Order: sequence, then structure tokens, then C-alpha cells
Amino acid sequence: MTRYPEANLEHQANQLLAHHRVDVVLDVGANDGRYATGLRRSGYRGRIVSFEPLGEPFRRLRANSAKDQLWTVRPFAIGDIEGTVDIHVAGNAGASSSVLQMLSRHADAAPDSRYVGIESVQQRRLAVLWPDLVREAERVFLKVDVQGAEKNVLLGAGERISRCIGVQMEVTFSPLYEGGMLYREALDMLEGFGFSLMYVVPGFTDPRISRMYQCDVVCFRE
Repeated sequence: MTRYPEANLEHQANQLLAHHRVDVVLDVGANDGRYATGLRRSGYRGRIVSFEPLGEPFRRLRANSAKDQLWTVRPFAIGDIEGTVDIHVAGNAGASSSVLQMLSRHADAAPDSRYVGIESVQQRRLAVLWPDLVREAERVFLKVDVQGAEKNVLLGAGERISRCIGVQMEVTFSPLYEGGMLYREALDMLEGFGFSLMYVVPGFTDPRISRMYQCDVVCFRE
């Protein structure tokens, strides 16, 4: 799996957050907190709420956030139903873990991402959690990295999505997970919620052929 240099990407993303006066970032699919850590490196000083359901990544997330009083963590998956779900645990420190089955294209491009187990976790809807997460006047930025299940997160936010000033979401160009949403549907969905595409962050690329399979889109309301 090939990723692009992060420093300039973090700076650009933070400029957008600052321009849109973001007060709180909801970090869905946080893993060990690398996204939130990048925000802090880039200068973002607002609140962060990170969600990570898997046991080992959550332990690292909790340790990484421990000294940051404005960064709180929750041990939940986020989706469109309340209850217990099974997550397929990926071998690459959980980074490619998903509620969906991984397809061979993904596993062939990143052999270390193959599933190594299943973990049952608690799943919550953002619409239900919202009153405990967001204060009345805060400007909310939603980041979603859930390996193919992004639609479930957006649907689970319900009407609360209208309270988000911006969204950063991983989108996929070719099928990597069974039933996963692809980029055309994802962009149409975000546009339907009133967001405009403003920045693209390169993502998962097959190092054998330099083909990019995923990127993050950063969208805000005009």
C-alpha cells in the first residue's frame, strides 16, 4: 500500500478547516488516531471526537489522545443501525478492517491487509449520539474512513448531516469491498446533502502498477 507525503496535505486540509471556522471534528474510523494527530500537527486546535471499535487500535488511540484535553475517544463503530456488528480485522494494524468482505483486488494490491479475524463490536448511529457530541453553536466537520461502508455512516447521521459544515470521506474508484459504495454514488450523495468538492487527498495505490484505488474528498458547504 502506497501513501503520499502527508505534511503538505495536512497543511491544506487545516487551511480549509480554519477558513470554514470548524469547532469540532467527528473522526469516524479513527484507528490509532493518525488523522487527529495530523490535524494537531497542522495547527488545528478545536475539539476532536474519535470513534474506533476494534480493541487493539482503540487502546493505541486512547494512549495517543491521553494528554490532549480537547480530544475524546469512543469505542464504537458508526453506521446506520444500533446494535452489534462483526468487523473483519485486517492484518495491517487494522487499517483496512471493514464490516464488508474484502475483494481480491484489494488483497492482491496490499497482501498485508488480508483479514486475520473477526471482532464483534457495538455500533451506534450519529443521529442518536449527536446531543452528547456536539454543542449547540459548534460548526461540525465529519471525517469518515470506514472502508466501503461510508453510506451507512451518512444515513445513520439522519437530519444531523445538515448540521455539518464539511465532510472528509474516503471514496473508492474500483470495487475493493463487497457491496461498497463507489465514487460516483458517493459524490452524488454528498452533493445531494449540499456539499461542494474543494480538495482531494491521494490514497490507497497499488505499488505494482501505480493505480490509485482510493482517495479522500474534502467537501464544504458554499
